[in-house]
Amino acid sequence: MSSGDLIADRRFGWARELEAKGDLAGAAGLMAQTLERAPGYAAAWFALAQLRERLGNKGGAIVALRQAVQADPADRHGATLHLVRLGAAPTAAVPDAYLRALFDGYAANFDEALTQGLSYRAPELLLHAVETARAGQMKFGAVLDLGCGTGLTGAAFRPFSDRMVGVDLSPAMLTKAHDKGIYERLIESEALAFLRGEPGAHYDLILAGDVFVYFDDLQPVLVAGARLLAPKGLIAFSVETHDGDGVILRQTLRYAHGAAHVRAAVQAAALTLVSLDSAATRTEKRTPVPGLIVVAAR
Repeated sequence: MSSGDLIADRRFGWARELEAKGDLAGAAGLMAQTLERAPGYAAAWFALAQLRERLGNKGGAIVALRQAVQADPADRHGATLHLVRLGAAPTAAVPDAYLRALFDGYAANFDEALTQGLSYRAPELLLHAVETARAGQMKFGAVLDLGCGTGLTGAAFRPFSDRMVGVDLSPAMLTKAHDKGIYERLIESEALAFLRGEPGAHYDLILAGDVFVYFDDLQPVLVAGARLLAPKGLIAFSVETHDGDGVILRQTLRYAHGAAHVRAAVQAAALTLVSLDSAATRTEKRTPVPGLIVVAAR
C-alpha cells in the first residue's frame, strides 16, 4: 500500500530490498527514514516492527506495532495480534480488515493450499462427528455455514441439506463459493455480526469449520449461534487446542482453545455437549496441529 508520498514509497521499497539481502539493520534504518517523511504510513510501521523483532529489539517492535495500529485503526496488517503474541496486549478478536485482506489474497489457491499443502481434514471430521451424533439420520432442512470460505465444509454437507446459507467476510472467497453452486444464499459478513443480526431464523445445523480459531473467547459466538438453532438443532465446529485450560494465541496468529474453555462456552450458551473429540484438522511443517471436533445440541 502506498504512503501517498513517492519518495517515501521508494525508500520503503529500498528497505525491503536490503531486508531481502539480509541487511536487517540497514533495512530498519531506511524504514525509519521512510517514517520520518511519512509518519502515518502504517505498512512501514508494521515492516519496521518485523525488522526490529528479527534484530532482537522486542521493545522497539512493540512501539512500532502500536504506531501501526494508530496509523490504521482498521488494522489490515494484524498488528494487534502481534502485540498479543509479544505479550504487550490482552487477547482480542482478530481484526476484520486483517482477515478480509488475508483471505482475499489467499482465495485463488485456497483449496489446493489447504487440501494438498496442509492436509486439511476439517470437513470430513465434522461430517463424521455429525453422522455419529445423529446416529446416521443425516437430513437437515436449513444449514448455516459460518466462515464458509470457498465452500469446502459446505460441499461435504450439501447432500444432506435442503437449503444452505454461507457467511464469510472475504468477497473473493465468496466468489469462489458462488461458482461451486453449493449455497442458496451467500452473505458477506463477519460471523458474530451475522448471528446477532439474524432475527427469527431457525437452522437445523450450524457449521464452523476452521473458523473459531479467529475468536479468542468462544462464549459470545456460541451464545449467538444457539439463539438461531431450531429445537434439537446442532452446532458442529473445529478448534485448535493446547494442553492448558484457557486460550492462547499461536505463532500462526490463530487461537488455540483448551478443552475446559470449550466446555464452559458450550455450557454458557445453554447447549448440551454431544461430543468433544481430539483430532488434527491440518498439518503444518509436517506436524499435525492438535485440535478438537465439537458437536453441541440445543
